[in-house]
Order: sequence, then structure tokens, then C-alpha cells
Amino acid sequence: MDNPYKQRFYYGWVIVAVATLALVVSNGLSIGGIPVFYKSIREDFVASGAVDAGNAESFIAFGATLTFFFAGILSSAAGWLIQRYRLRTLMLFGSFMLGIGLVVHAQTTSVFVVYAARTIMGISLCFVGVLPCIVLVSKWFVRRRGLALGILLTGTSIGGVVIPQIATPLVSILGWRMAMMIVSLLIWLVLIPAIFIFIKETPESIGILPDGDRLVDEADPAPATGLTFSQALRTPLFWTLALCAAAVFYPIFVSTQQFILQAAKIGLTPHQASLGLSTLFFVSVSGKFLFGYLSDRFSPTRVMLVCCAVMFASTLVLLELAAATAFAFLIPFGFGYGGTFVLLQRIAADYFGNRDYPKILGFLIVIETVGASIGGLVTGRMADAAGGDYTHAFHIVIAVAGLALLLVITLDLLSRRSKGRPTSIA
Repeated sequence: MDNPYKQRFYYGWVIVAVATLALVVSNGLSIGGIPVFYKSIREDFVASGAVDAGNAESFIAFGATLTFFFAGILSSAAGWLIQRYRLRTLMLFGSFMLGIGLVVHAQTTSVFVVYAARTIMGISLCFVGVLPCIVLVSKWFVRRRGLALGILLTGTSIGGVVIPQIATPLVSILGWRMAMMIVSLLIWLVLIPAIFIFIKETPESIGILPDGDRLVDEADPAPATGLTFSQALRTPLFWTLALCAAAVFYPIFVSTQQFILQAAKIGLTPHQASLGLSTLFFVSVSGKFLFGYLSDRFSPTRVMLVCCAVMFASTLVLLELAAATAFAFLIPFGFGYGGTFVLLQRIAADYFGNRDYPKILGFLIVIETVGASIGGLVTGRMADAAGGDYTHAFHIVIAVAGLALLLVITLDLLSRRSKGRPTSIA
């Protein structure tokens, strides 16, 4: 009965720590932190003649959209693979792909190769990004899932805080290409060894149950419960949640990826813009932790309603955005978006169970990616049409954030009608 994993602590918290590190590095280097490179990349490719100055904003927006698009659109396939192969193997594979994508991006002078590198980086997130990490942590926690997922998903925000502060001075001193090569060492020297050494597939594999409740025999695995993928697709709650995810990720993607490109036009210096981006992600850490914790104690849809209301209210600042009001948008938006991000994943796990959770979550990520991709492309094209000004494009962000709030209200009504779980009406 001597179990080294159970002696002093629940090993699930080690899993949370390593999975959080995976999100810090993977999302930080591919989505959250990479916008600090955009200005230098844009100027480099315009100066070399590889990109026309009139299409510079669309060039940056399309590259960012490719990463986000492929990270999401292939999530259904990744969910299928997660149910058939070891998560540690898939996470190592994803880390290797991300490292290769950054190295290729840093060395190329070709627009086509930049797009290929951003695509590789997006595909890598299917295996070492949000989906596999949520599935992994959800296997280790049930009662404290909200808190565990809240801690885990701070990783996407911490990456957006840390990477800009590391990369910005490196870009200034060494140029964006060498800076990108240097930050890629976080993958090779930190992330890959941590995954290889510490990741365990399930609590049952080390003789315990989720939450570390008690010792069990290896022949006593926790049963799969909840809806199948096809059953989930037949519930109104699933499609309401999916549309909500798409509407939520439109403003999230635009704000985290393209707000920094408007910074100079409203009077912010590059340092202030970088600080603003880091502030957005830093505040979202608090939102993820706090609202994840609250979702263990109150109705998750009610908590998500509060988060979306905060997001929508903050976007109203975009009507008259200026240097003096930038942080009045960034701080509450980051707080609300952090909580919403956690609650989307929490609600999927709670309402649909673990029977086909990787497939269900993978498909939801596809839908939210479509919303984010539309946001990135529409915003980039509107900015190009306005000579690089994002003002009118940001007005669309306000409207979509309002739509997300209405969908969360609908989601709450549906969840109450089905007594909190679609399994009761399946």
C-alpha cells in the first residue's frame, strides 16, 4: 500500500504545474507573446519588398489567423488522437513542431514560408496547447476541477505576460530574428524535458482516484460517464455553447493580437504598447483563477454571465479609444476574458461528462476558432481599408461582445431548464 505519489501531496498538482508550463511556453510563443514581434516583422518584410505596404496589416493578421485557425480547426482530429495515444507522446510531438516552426519563421525572408511556419505552430497547439492540457488535468480532478482548470489556464495569460517582457529588449538589441531563436530555447531546454520527466497519463496509472481521494487497484479504473459525441450534438445546450464560444473568441483574438497594432495611432510608445499587452494577460490570470474558483461554488453559467458582462462593458471604451483610456479597456477586458475562457472549458466538462470529452471539446474549439479567425481577418481587412486605422473594426468587436453576452444568458436559461446537465434530457 506504500504509494510514493500519495505520501505528502496529490500528484495531480504536479500535473497541473507541468501542464501550466506547457501553456505558458506554447501559447506564449505562438499566440499570446508573439505580437511584440509584429512591428519589426512588418517593417522588415515591407523594407525588403516581400510585402506591399498597403497589405502589411493583412500580412500580419493572416499569419496570426493561420496559427489560431489550424490550432482550432484540427482540434477534432486531435481529440480523436488523444483518445487513442498517450498524451505525453502527443505533447512531446507538439513541442517539437512548435520549436521547428519558430526556427523556420526566424530564418525565412519568404512570405509563403512565414505562413507555413505559422501553420506548423498552429498545428503544434493541437498537441501541446489548450485541448490536450485540459483533457489531461480533467482526468486528475473532478471536485476541484474549476480551481485546477483556473490555475492551468493562467498559463495562456502568463505566457502573454512573460514572453513580451523577455522578447521586447531582445528585439531592440539583437533584432527580431535572433530574439525569436533565443526564446525558442524555452521549448528545447525547459518544456520538452519537463513533459518527458513528469507527465503521468491518469491518477489510476499510479494507483489513486481523481482528486487523490483514495487508493485503488489498477483493475478499478474510474468509469466513463456522460454523453457520447453524437448525443451532445443533439442538445440545444451544445450549440448554444458553441455559438457563444465563437462570439467570445472574436473579441478575445482581436484584442490580444491586433490591439497592439493600433497602439501607435492612439499615442502609445512601443514600450507602453508592450506593457499594455502584458497588463491584459496579467489581469486575465486573476480572472481565470478567481472565476475558476467561484465556479466550484456557484453555477458555472451564472459565473460566466458575470464574466461576459464585464467583457462587454469594457469594449464600450473602444467607442472613444485613446492613450488615456487604453488601460480602461485592457484591464476589465482581461479580467472578464480570463474568467470566460475558463468557464467555456469547465461547462463542456461538467455538462457533457468524460465519455467523449476530447472529441466534444475538440469540436467546440473548432467553432471558437472559426469565430476568432473571422475576427482576425475582418479586422485586418477593415484596418487596411482605413489606412491602418482599427477604429471602425473595433466597433464590430463591441457588437460581437454584446452578442456573446446574449448567448450566455440563453445558455444559463437552457442549463436551468435541463437542471444543469444535458444528460437529463438526452
